[in-house]
Amino acid sequence: MKQALLIIDVQNDYFPGGMCELHKPYEAEKKIQELIAKSRNIGRPIVYIRHFNQPDDFFFLEGTKGAEISERIKPEPQDKVIVKRYPNSFLETELDEYLRSIGTDELIVCGMMTHMCVDTTVRAAMDHGYTVTVVADACATMDLEYGGETIPAETVQKAFLASLDGVFAKIV
Repeated sequence: MKQALLIIDVQNDYFPGGMCELHKPYEAEKKIQELIAKSRNIGRPIVYIRHFNQPDDFFFLEGTKGAEISERIKPEPQDKVIVKRYPNSFLETELDEYLRSIGTDELIVCGMMTHMCVDTTVRAAMDHGYTVTVVADACATMDLEYGGETIPAETVQKAFLASLDGVFAKIV
């Protein structure tokens, strides 16, 4: 199997001072830095996903600093950067075509947000025939609200990873 590291939406708006701050984004980013270093060391291709929202949204607006990929994990010239506009990194992007062109059949997935773009992309990856491993501590999410109750980020993280584990991905 040929692997690629897929880094989803590690953009400035998710960090303190950004427009949509996540829970413990620096901790996840530190683990992503380790995955990048290992991938570069073994020659594993790295694909960065960058999200742009519609102009009427409040974060990830094209042309803003908040929509830029974090400088701490900045892509290098040999890395592929793919722009998406939906939670699913495959939807209306060249992701599948690119991965197939380099012979990838297994994805190592990390990034932000676990409950949205990571979850949606991992499920779509199965539809496209990829084997997926999600690195749990290299993902970040946020508190969510449902029925007037706040669900803590730690619970959101566990619930979404548990729902992916086994059928859609191996969680490590």
